[in-house]
Amino acid sequence: MSRATDIQKTLRLNRARALLREAPALPAAAERLAQECAISPRQAYRYLQQAARLAGPVPVAEAKQAFTVKLPGSLIRRVRLYSA
Repeated sequence: MSRATDIQKTLRLNRARALLREAPALPAAAERLAQECAISPRQAYRYLQQAARLAGPVPVAEAKQAFTVKLPGSLIRRVRLYSA
């Protein structure tokens, strides 16, 4: 089974938070989250525990994409020095 992406994790956390607000019974919420997200009940409990500590919904970040360009070596060194 593959790992969840950051976007999937965020969506699952927000869903877990919503489930806790709808029905605070943890076993029922875990079962529902496991079914909706196609994850194990154990993982659903982890999401619910993490969601219980959240003050608000987690913003969904835009997916990252690779962007490759060719730059002169001197510019690359300056950029790396600046970023450090």
